[in-house]
Amino acid sequence: MAPTGTLRELTLALGAAVAVLGSLLFIAVKIYFRGTDTGTGWSGWWERELRELREQAPPGDAGLGVPGPAPHPPASPQLDWRQVLVLGLDGAGKSSVLHYICSQTARDRIAPTHGFNSAQLFVEGMEMDLLEVGGSQNLRAYWPHYVSHAHVLVFVVDSVDRSRLLTARQELHALLADEPQLPLVVLANKQDKSNALSTAELQEELALHALSGQRELFLLPTSATWDSLNSATSVLHVKSLLVNLLSQP
Repeated sequence: MAPTGTLRELTLALGAAVAVLGSLLFIAVKIYFRGTDTGTGWSGWWERELRELREQAPPGDAGLGVPGPAPHPPASPQLDWRQVLVLGLDGAGKSSVLHYICSQTARDRIAPTHGFNSAQLFVEGMEMDLLEVGGSQNLRAYWPHYVSHAHVLVFVVDSVDRSRLLTARQELHALLADEPQLPLVVLANKQDKSNALSTAELQEELALHALSGQRELFLLPTSATWDSLNSATSVLHVKSLLVNLLSQP
């Protein structure tokens, strides 16, 4: 009989593989069918939440959408399709960042991502796909499969988690070793915490100077909480930056 620890590792590995295969299929379908009103059959808390927001949105609103059976604004051939890949270690706050960028509604708790989350924003003549991939150790090995489809990489860092900054730096540098021109937005998240490292400290800890080169690189302090939406560290600044980046010819 296999040891319990071995079975647990095998179960986690299989779960990660299933999540990755599902999200890769999702990307392929989105790329193949963009410019049509065809969706895919994914569901989950993210989809349910954004579906409710769409139903509550006033007429003429820019709209929110996720792939799924519920109706969403069709992707017009005139809309430019752009994908934002959101990565970071588990617990960095990726799901919270996406939640407040897309919904701007209060939420007490946001469940961690064990596979992937996806959302769409239709803004300024552009269809912006935001794809978040989980940051657990089992999923990080699959990160490189997503980078080739991305127009911008958003990397979220827990500014309080000093013990894993080296891991975050290694993962980020390895991921971008073959992507010298991919624009990078690093979010120094959880700045609302009193013991958070500053952006200057994180720039050094993450060795971001080595990643600049030909790429556009931005480091923003963020607080992905409802109370911080009107502060200097609001994640809404991230949305504005992404729109500007993706609107460039």
